Amino acid sequence: MTSPAGDEAPVRRLAYLNSRYPALSHTFIEREIAAVRAQGLEVHTFSVRASPPQDLLSATMRTEAASTFVLLNGQPRPWLRAHGSMLGRHPRGALSTIRTALGSGEATPRARLWQMFYYGEAVVLHDQMRARGLRHVHVHHANVSADVARLTCQLGDAVDGPGTWTWSATIHGSAEFENIMAWDLPAKIRQARAIACISDFTRGQLMRLVERSHWDKIRVVRMSVDPDVYHPPRAPRHHDGPMRALAVGRLVTLKGFHVLTDAVDVLRREGVDVEVRIIGQGPDEDALRAHVAALDLQDRVQLVGPVGQDDIVEHYHWADAYLMTSFMEGLPVVLMEAMSTELPVISTAVAAVGELVRDGENGLMVSMARVDHLAEAIARLAADPHLRLQMGRAGRAAILEEFTPRTTGPAMADFLLANVPVPA
Repeated sequence: MTSPAGDEAPVRRLAYLNSRYPALSHTFIEREIAAVRAQGLEVHTFSVRASPPQDLLSATMRTEAASTFVLLNGQPRPWLRAHGSMLGRHPRGALSTIRTALGSGEATPRARLWQMFYYGEAVVLHDQMRARGLRHVHVHHANVSADVARLTCQLGDAVDGPGTWTWSATIHGSAEFENIMAWDLPAKIRQARAIACISDFTRGQLMRLVERSHWDKIRVVRMSVDPDVYHPPRAPRHHDGPMRALAVGRLVTLKGFHVLTDAVDVLRREGVDVEVRIIGQGPDEDALRAHVAALDLQDRVQLVGPVGQDDIVEHYHWADAYLMTSFMEGLPVVLMEAMSTELPVISTAVAAVGELVRDGENGLMVSMARVDHLAEAIARLAADPHLRLQMGRAGRAAILEEFTPRTTGPAMADFLLANVPVPA
């Protein structure tokens, strides 16, 4: 990066903190970090908890895990050093930050106890960031990572002076809106240096929570997929037998996979031949398997388990359509992945999905929890290969227009450059 005069400008350096990084459900963060680094920013990654080795299913995940500092890493020495230094050199700052932690979020003993854990993590993050010359931290979601980030910056300001440490956040807008007060969301919006929202829907929901004076700090910065990785299959999708449909997500109730299974049962009784793969893992797996077995759909609904990013594309290429049946979402990256491979999508009309899926053009929108609507939409695509082809091509065109690193990388870099302090 150079200045207008041609001199080398100092490289902007920052921390990215997440509750768990890398993670199967957060591959979009890997892509964002890569895109931001490609724009010339130096990103150091931190994670509150370590990802289990068995979840590191791609080469990128393993590389990122190796270079990520884990706050809860089971090693007492960094904790003892960091806390001893803070209490010994800056006791007032430590006590002030503890008071902030104890006054945050819900006023329950359990919530206050967790805030003290977050304070402990913040001291370690402050120590690590200070050693690396970092003064800005960016987080995704408004949960634990945001709590740790704001406490870290309060400690930094106590040591280096007010306003010298800053933090920003990307808000996705699903879980955050279910936990507004528990996650202290209005206060975090006010205290953050800036907020990136993945959708217009999310931005509007945040704006309603705070005063007009904070609206200008809330910007829309999209998530993205790499269209060179998530490309259409080399040969046209054409095969004998049932239409193939794919769904990807954590096996939890809010993803609506029981509704999807019921829709497949309806289609079987109506003589519509469909084969479904569901990729993911989660606490609802046993119940979902039992539901599939109870309906005798083992030959039509396959629970594949977790799949890493190195292998997921072949599943998109296997499928003829993508299904998202969630009751609550932000703007799912898996929809972008599917559309980038020219899959037509069927999605519930939730939150910001309409900013990506245009009903009747690149996909079909259905009411959530309506088995009949979902079955009708699947039957429509199953009966019309030409419609699937048209919608798939329109979907990839929508991704290429707005949801690739070529557009979102510079946008995120601009967002961070406006908020990361210039090195002294």
